[in-house]
Amino acid sequence: MQETRQHDSLSLKDGLQLLIQAELDNRTTSRNSRLVKKVRFRYQTSISEVICDSNRGVDKQKVLNLATCDYVRKGVSVLITGAAGTGKSWLGTALGHQACMNGYKVAYYNVYRLFEEIALAQTDLLILDDFGMKVLNGQQMLDFMEIIEDRHGQKATIIISQLPVSNRYDVMKGNTTAVDAILDRFVHTSVRFELKGASLRQKSNLKCTETERNY
Repeated sequence: MQETRQHDSLSLKDGLQLLIQAELDNRTTSRNSRLVKKVRFRYQTSISEVICDSNRGVDKQKVLNLATCDYVRKGVSVLITGAAGTGKSWLGTALGHQACMNGYKVAYYNVYRLFEEIALAQTDLLILDDFGMKVLNGQQMLDFMEIIEDRHGQKATIIISQLPVSNRYDVMKGNTTAVDAILDRFVHTSVRFELKGASLRQKSNLKCTETERNY
């Protein structure tokens, strides 16, 4: 203000408001950065990098609605399914990053490391990747059901899987009551994405090859 010779037009009250707002913005930015760093996402991406394409199963309006993080506040779950390389983890990571930017605590786990952790029920948004890669044993099934039950309607959960919902019984065997309880809490109340199309990894490799050829 002194450099632009406008300091005379700034009252003490206005100056204090500017200082307080600047400090608040700085603390918010620092907090959000710490939240993102703590999560250790698989990818470094954000909601602005999500390519919405209805042909691939990524509905733009759904993504925009989730970007408000209202689902986190309401404890609504999200199911992301699709073949390998279709961008499931990328989309889940982008949603998780957006939640961090809105000040929510997020945890991101390979689902089979989930059972090694304890205090997950207090996380605002829990992202479980690679669900269905292995069959859950009896105790894992009960632990998983307990976590889902504790979070249902209270805390948001994102589950990322190559398996369609209809095949979930194949990886959750032995206790049909537990399986029914788990699926019931997701199938009827979650926001769902079913990603389609060719592997994005293949496209990425092709681009690299073309770049190397030109070079």
